[in-house]
Amino acid sequence: MATTPEALEEIRLRLSFAGSIRTKAMFGGHGIYADDLFFAIIVDGTVYLKVDDRNRKDFLDQGIEPFRPFDDERAMNYFSIPATVWDDPAELGLWVDKALAVAEDARQKKKPKKR
Repeated sequence: MATTPEALEEIRLRLSFAGSIRTKAMFGGHGIYADDLFFAIIVDGTVYLKVDDRNRKDFLDQGIEPFRPFDDERAMNYFSIPATVWDDPAELGLWVDKALAVAEDARQKKKPKKR
């Protein structure tokens, strides 16, 4: 099921504390950017935050499994936001801040090295 324009707007508003939030359609879902930093995805109305070793345990402790675009495909480094976190703006801020740090580190690793 596709994410509606109304749902995208609600997600943008809910995450607006993180900066200038925009979404971009990609691969049947949407990417979420905060000030041009790609930190989350939306698939079928569900928001998944970018993870690495610093925040993966937060999701696993909540019993959340990683995003798998197809049942037979390996897991991606994105996990859905628990409902209890989504409904608590202060807690959501903490989880999003960690995802932003993960995304910033990933961006730094991808920068081409000067010769």
